[in-house]
Amino acid sequence: MSDKRTDHVILNVNVLDVGIVHDAWRSSELHPLSFVDVDYFTRIGRIAERGLLDAYFLADGPALREDPRHKPGRALEPTSILAAVGAATENLGLIGTLSTTFNDPWELAYRVQSLDHLSGGRVAWNVVTTYSPEAAGNFGLAELPDRDVRYRRAEEFVTVVNDLWRSVIDERPTVHHGEFFDVEAVLPVPRSAQGYPLLVQAGGSPDGRALAGRAAHAVFSAEMSLGAGIEHYRHVKSVAAAAGRNRSHIRVLPGLITVLGSTEEQARRRHRESTALSPDGFSLRRLAGTLGVDPDELNHDAPLPVSVVDGPPDPARFRGSLGFREAVVRLAVDERLTVGQLLDVLAGGFGHRRVVGTPEQVADTIEHWFLAGAADGFNLMPDKFPDGLEDFVDQVIPILQERGLFRREYEAPTLRGRWGIPLPERQFAAS
Repeated sequence: MSDKRTDHVILNVNVLDVGIVHDAWRSSELHPLSFVDVDYFTRIGRIAERGLLDAYFLADGPALREDPRHKPGRALEPTSILAAVGAATENLGLIGTLSTTFNDPWELAYRVQSLDHLSGGRVAWNVVTTYSPEAAGNFGLAELPDRDVRYRRAEEFVTVVNDLWRSVIDERPTVHHGEFFDVEAVLPVPRSAQGYPLLVQAGGSPDGRALAGRAAHAVFSAEMSLGAGIEHYRHVKSVAAAAGRNRSHIRVLPGLITVLGSTEEQARRRHRESTALSPDGFSLRRLAGTLGVDPDELNHDAPLPVSVVDGPPDPARFRGSLGFREAVVRLAVDERLTVGQLLDVLAGGFGHRRVVGTPEQVADTIEHWFLAGAADGFNLMPDKFPDGLEDFVDQVIPILQERGLFRREYEAPTLRGRWGIPLPERQFAAS
């Protein structure tokens, strides 16, 4: 089958607190509690809708995210934010990250379907498993289940949620008896304008990619080079085809970190100034955590240790993101970087491609990846909000429109319609 895409690039904005840069919260444009202020989040939503972006994407982590000595660690629950953003916008999609490790499938299906109905069919659920050890204690566990158990649970969780959403269309109870869940129920929520929410998957591990190919409508990938992007794109489409799906019904959306300036030097200066605020040793500790090693094992003037490059850690014991780790290691090897050089390249973001430059240079990257078959679009990750997003909307979007790569108006009211994914049909005749 063809990999035919939408007629234009898909662009979502990934709202990571107040920006991808660790110390973006120090920006003079923000007040100290912006990251828990509904007016801040709705302002970002209005900017995104003014730019005709596809969706507003929120991460989640059911634990204290940051060391409060260096960055405020408070955060609001994502569906609560998305409800407010949905009320403040008319067309902008709403994508919320919710874990299969620490949620109940019926409650999640009920909550997300309700939001989809109220928003007019603009919602997607970003499916993740939780790998943060700190989260386990918040749910009464001494430690996290191992990776294999988490992914088996995730697979079954997604099946149950999909069946519950289908029960809204088919008007039949869901009956499921599995390893982790026993459910006999029907959701009391009406179908939405798009039937039920879309599924997004953000894992980069082999299990995560397999789950994405079988069930997701979009993949939030972590690729840092064009070659890796093309390889991942083809892999996901192939898994979808092997599962009997239309290859064009799954969108591959890498993360793209943007640092904009009217000149390349202005962009570089902005980047230097923002990353210089990070605490001493922060980047090295973050790199070590991504790789699953102790910081003392990394020599600033040497390449990554052979033990890191030669093979991934034991998946059952490694607590980080295998996708991020793979992307970083591949970049270091392909570019023959020392640890110090790798830290310079990664500064401000780990696991995603970053462009520090002019609006034309950012547009060039988007166009290149799209036309080369490495992406159907991107999850944008501005260095700082709100100006990082405002600059993208005001300066990059017009360039993409002039090149025929992006819409000039919203062509469909639902997220499913804009991504070219058919409405779900009734599978059983009405009784």
